[in-house]
Amino acid sequence: MADELFSVRGQIVLVSGASRGIGRAIAAGFAERGASVVITGRESETLMRTAGEICPDGGTVVPKVCDVADASAGQALVDEIVGEFGRIDTLVNCAGVNRRMKVEDYTEEVYDFITNINIRGAFFLALAAGRHMIRAGRGSQINIDSLNTHRPLNRVAVYAMAKAAMSQMTRCLAMEWGPDGVRVNAIAPGFTLTELARQVWQQPQMHAWRQNNTPLGRIGQPDDMVGAAIFLASEASSYVTGQILYVDGGTSCGLFWPLEA
Repeated sequence: MADELFSVRGQIVLVSGASRGIGRAIAAGFAERGASVVITGRESETLMRTAGEICPDGGTVVPKVCDVADASAGQALVDEIVGEFGRIDTLVNCAGVNRRMKVEDYTEEVYDFITNINIRGAFFLALAAGRHMIRAGRGSQINIDSLNTHRPLNRVAVYAMAKAAMSQMTRCLAMEWGPDGVRVNAIAPGFTLTELARQVWQQPQMHAWRQNNTPLGRIGQPDDMVGAAIFLASEASSYVTGQILYVDGGTSCGLFWPLEA
């Protein structure tokens, strides 16, 4: 028998960046558990295909094209969802981009591209949904953070900086909105095999390095983030807010020396 403590059935859930990877897995996870899920992304064709491929069990999946870097578009999206469904119970801020390069090679254009989506867009989408949640007196927001906020990796400086800001955003919003019944938490994935990262982890030296730095001994899959998201959206986490939950196979436990046993 399913435990209602962890139920998200009947929730209205908005997942940004849901056309692929972690966002798609989380959206499917909610839909399969009876939630009505609105998925967003910048590319209409990819988003529509994703919506058609997700097969919910008792839930629904509604695609809506939105570039979260445009704050006004995010506000319009939230208002449209509330107009159609009456509320938003859970927001999953998952839209994110990255560029790997030496820090001295970043241009203003690349910097703006990363930060406009990863932190500026996430912030204003959180505010748009948060205003409705405050009026409703309840709601849960889940930001998709990163292992980079525990220890930054080199050659992804701007991404790491934006995710560090997201950690603080999570805590700040949790502090301000807690009295209004709105909880804000974050999931920080470890090394995860998404479409965008597949080429990196297929390199033998990267595979070996990742293997040696993950106590559970395997790379994460997008589906590994679903359980944490369901927990943070459900009544099971009703006394949890302002937390960064690392779902990383143990990578953030500590430093691993190249010593023989």
